[in-house]
Amino acid sequence: MSLSHTAAEYMLSDALLPDPGGSRAKGLRLELPSDRLLKFVTVGLPLCLVSLAFAREFSAGLQISCFSPTNFTGKQSAYVDTACWDSLLHHGFDAEGHAVTKSLWVLKVFPYSLLVVAVLMYMPYLLWRYAAVPALHSDLLFIIDELDKSYNRSVRLVQHMRKVQQASAEPERFWEEYERARRERYFEFPLLERYLTCKQHAHSLVFIYILRSLLLLLFMAATCLYLVFLHLNIFFQDEFSCSIKTGLLQVEPHIPPLIPCKLVFFSIFQLISLSVGGVYVLLIPVVIYNALQLCQWDKGLLSVYEMLPAFDLLSRKMLTCPVNDLNVILLFLRANISELTSFGRLNAMSALREATANKQDIDTVVDFMTLLAGLETTKPKH
Repeated sequence: MSLSHTAAEYMLSDALLPDPGGSRAKGLRLELPSDRLLKFVTVGLPLCLVSLAFAREFSAGLQISCFSPTNFTGKQSAYVDTACWDSLLHHGFDAEGHAVTKSLWVLKVFPYSLLVVAVLMYMPYLLWRYAAVPALHSDLLFIIDELDKSYNRSVRLVQHMRKVQQASAEPERFWEEYERARRERYFEFPLLERYLTCKQHAHSLVFIYILRSLLLLLFMAATCLYLVFLHLNIFFQDEFSCSIKTGLLQVEPHIPPLIPCKLVFFSIFQLISLSVGGVYVLLIPVVIYNALQLCQWDKGLLSVYEMLPAFDLLSRKMLTCPVNDLNVILLFLRANISELTSFGRLNAMSALREATANKQDIDTVVDFMTLLAGLETTKPKH
């Protein structure tokens, strides 16, 4: 055996991908990076601000300060603060002088409403996790495994071709068989291609992804409207007039009809509501952008895997409308590019093919490996 043959065998052996083992299933990312960031912000922000509000309430005690009459004792003043905080009812007069009341009780439940907002924001991700992730996980495992296996099969095919070419007594006959195999697509492995074609006609994953985005948009818009309502009706009134003349105290002459009170936590609630509303408004375009990614194919990933004999959806113009499960899978393949061991090598081969003078003769990784292994040098000149 010559040194060139030995070097070619070593090169082909090194080109084979190692066995990934059982760690691939645990390392798959089943959320896009942008979706994970959205989940962290939309769910984590209200929870963080609610924690700060509760910490402020527990440390400061009662969140109201009422200006009781000077003849009230300390216990009577404390009773006024407690009674006005329990009622949170503003007594005033309209333009015609009629007595009107306005409830401010929504301020008391505002921190708990943010907890509800956090739960609502997490619901779309629960939908994705339990309705789409199991099927997506199995699809990604199968496709990533088949892509790497298709690459290894191509390298092993070139190894077999070298052995057949060395054992062949008629080189011209061997090259005739090789050219006929290329024309009749013998080097292709149709299982992966057919599976991907079937995914173009499935719409379960894309339906759940769009539904999740719509629910997230709906909950964010509802939260912003709720905060706008609070600002227009409640959050500009940090002072109110409270009445404690109820029950037995109604006939007491020394108790004034209205007692002025001030909400000491008012500025904190304003800051919290503005922070949540402002961040959600800024995140709405991000949610829309994530959904619009489904309106175009990731042709960069597809063009790299065009080097595989079993992955020519792009060159044969087999791609249809991009709103289907295949496009969702391609987005997650891009997010899991570190798990695709074959991607780096095929990307390098694709770049080298573009730099080759006769790149029209290199269609797949089989042709490229045939050239690197030195089989082209034995091809008869016509």
